[in-house]
Amino acid sequence: MNMQRRLLTSALALATAGAVSAGASAQDGQSSQESNVDFSLEEVVVTAQRRIETVQDVPIAVSAFSANDLSNRQVFDTKDLLQFVPNVFVDNNTGLGTANTFFIRGLGNTESVATFDPPVGTYVDDVFIARQNANNFALFDVERVEVLRGPQGTLFGRNTTGGAVNVVLAKPREEFGGFAEIGYGRFDRVMARASVDVPINDRILTKFSGYYMTDDGFVTNTTTGERLNDQEAFGLRAAAQIKLNETATWDISVDYSEDDFANILNTEDPETGRRVSSSGFSKNEPSPLSGLLTGFKGTLPHGNRIEAANVTSRFTLDLEDSTLEIITGYRDLNQDFAIDFFNGPAEFGGFTIANQGKHNQFTQEIKLDGSLADGKLDYVAGFFYFKDDNFTDFGDVFALNLPTGTIPLVLADRIIENDTEALALYAQVDYNITEEFTFTAGIRYTDETKDFSIDDNRPGGNLNDVSLEQEGIPLEQVAKKWTPRFALQYTPNDDMMFFASATRGFKSGGWNARGTTPDELLPFGPETVWSYEGGLRSEWFDNRLRFNATAFYTDVTDFQTPAAFPRDNGALAFLTRNFADLEVKGIELELTAVPTDGLTIFTTLGLQDAEQTPDADAPPFDEFGVRSVLQQQADCLAGDQSACGQGIVLADGSIADPTRAPDVTLAAGFTYEHPIGPDGGRLITNASGIYVTEHCITTDCDEVNLPFTFADDRILVNAGVGYQAPDDRWGIFLECNNCFEAEYNTAVLGFPYLNEPMRWMLRLTTRFGGV
Repeated sequence: MNMQRRLLTSALALATAGAVSAGASAQDGQSSQESNVDFSLEEVVVTAQRRIETVQDVPIAVSAFSANDLSNRQVFDTKDLLQFVPNVFVDNNTGLGTANTFFIRGLGNTESVATFDPPVGTYVDDVFIARQNANNFALFDVERVEVLRGPQGTLFGRNTTGGAVNVVLAKPREEFGGFAEIGYGRFDRVMARASVDVPINDRILTKFSGYYMTDDGFVTNTTTGERLNDQEAFGLRAAAQIKLNETATWDISVDYSEDDFANILNTEDPETGRRVSSSGFSKNEPSPLSGLLTGFKGTLPHGNRIEAANVTSRFTLDLEDSTLEIITGYRDLNQDFAIDFFNGPAEFGGFTIANQGKHNQFTQEIKLDGSLADGKLDYVAGFFYFKDDNFTDFGDVFALNLPTGTIPLVLADRIIENDTEALALYAQVDYNITEEFTFTAGIRYTDETKDFSIDDNRPGGNLNDVSLEQEGIPLEQVAKKWTPRFALQYTPNDDMMFFASATRGFKSGGWNARGTTPDELLPFGPETVWSYEGGLRSEWFDNRLRFNATAFYTDVTDFQTPAAFPRDNGALAFLTRNFADLEVKGIELELTAVPTDGLTIFTTLGLQDAEQTPDADAPPFDEFGVRSVLQQQADCLAGDQSACGQGIVLADGSIADPTRAPDVTLAAGFTYEHPIGPDGGRLITNASGIYVTEHCITTDCDEVNLPFTFADDRILVNAGVGYQAPDDRWGIFLECNNCFEAEYNTAVLGFPYLNEPMRWMLRLTTRFGGV
């Protein structure tokens, strides 16, 4: 692995040197008096510190992508985008194609049940999205996307120990215009999307957007003959900007989306090379669960479907030296799925979970930012309120194999209701000591209360609040946390900035809602983190080369880790506990250059070393009788086989590697626009490669006994070619993702899940009006 790192670092250095040389040669060819070079890198504006700044001025590890970047890199959803960010891992969750698992610097979450919170916060127009059930957003008509690495506990708040993904949608424009696009691709994929800006008058601007996509799926079910892992999705959005007067503006948007997309377990047929499944659970026949599970979930066919509706309001008041914003968000999410996670040939599958979920949230934020003392002090301060209500009715059916045949065993059938209410106050002040030095200090106080309740749907069942209280399991958790931030920034000139920072964050605790007996519904506590960073932001050669570097050390206390433990009946119990601490250290490099007119190249490199460290001060058994990791490890090494190969203790007694924390993530690519003809038409070509080293994809990775729990080294190649007509009035593009059919495991739940195969698409675009 050290050799790999040296080779990759050398490759990056050569790429950097080549880009610098190309830029320098172009610049040296003309004197400063004669130079008429007008091509340069696009300036990207971000709100990573909750105020408008250029990305190069922010002392945070942030990667920002404009609308042009998204188009040039063939990015259509958040999963596509995050592959280009160093030390970030993203893929679909097992079963649920609508849900992404984001891991930043080793911190992430694979659980979609509402009692678990992701440590990577997702925001759309500054509104926090609590649930990751439907976070694979279709990215179109987007102004920019920001990916913030490391804890953002001061300005963004709870559940950002890993970082944050902030999607900023395009606002209505002052001129009538828009775009439309249609596409056709592999697996009969059809895509259409459009947006139009309709100004009513000088004070009222409106925008209407929509998208639709469908395909036949890339998996053949050899038992039922159906096509699986197909998708049908659509969404509509209406937005308005109302200029109330010279200082007050009201932005409001409403959107609705549906997405029918499952990620069903599949394998490759060695004879045909096709992706196949052998599950007997059909997506078209009446559900076999109706006689096994109660309620609406018992009628669900094989598949996963979400419906989401959102309302976002932002009132902005520009004062003399400050800006006041009142940001309100409401989100209603419904999710119904019945997924066979073990691919069993019985009609009820091998291990099937049926789920009906209703989730709604309300957020209210009041934020003030501005300057004091003639610009000596810059500040951001605010109040935040969050309310999250969740209803989940779900049951588990396990295929029990007996000599007389396979019969269904209902492991559990229950209704869970859990709510969260949180209040927070925050403030951050930048003291501009001199023109070169700025000191930043920030603090956030969060007061959070979580409630949990469970009811058993089966007569005589014991999954209820009384049983939990008898086990000593609390039905309420309260967290009161201070999350500060400190940073020192040195800016010797307009093209270079150095910074160092220390930031704290925390992620909420919760309950193991997947438990099938009261003693499995254990609580787990909050996860806290301190992150220490130092970095460089720089631009060279008249803003034609941008090079950014960040070094970090992350110290996580009470790291929340999901782990599998076998039950007596052969099914797996999944428990999330604060099993250990986590240490992650690494380096992140990002380079973008425009060496000549029309050519943009980029390279990003992430190196990280992550290690789980059991708490040496933990008692041998906690208050619920659960062994500490050190005690379990000692018992395993002493010959107790029941302590081996469970949780994060491997069969040989060693501690498993952290999941989804590859040592190396490398991305490189280019976009080249070549003029054709005298009228301004352009031939556009692009290509990118993504390299990820071998890494663990579950919490009990064992390379010797369970090799499929690791994902091998992989290289993904994307490429495209197209023609853009003069004035961008129309264009035609042919693109492919995963062009060379790289195949690898993305997750494990009893069996490994494979990535999507190669896709290609032909797109036609048109623009009209003042766009």
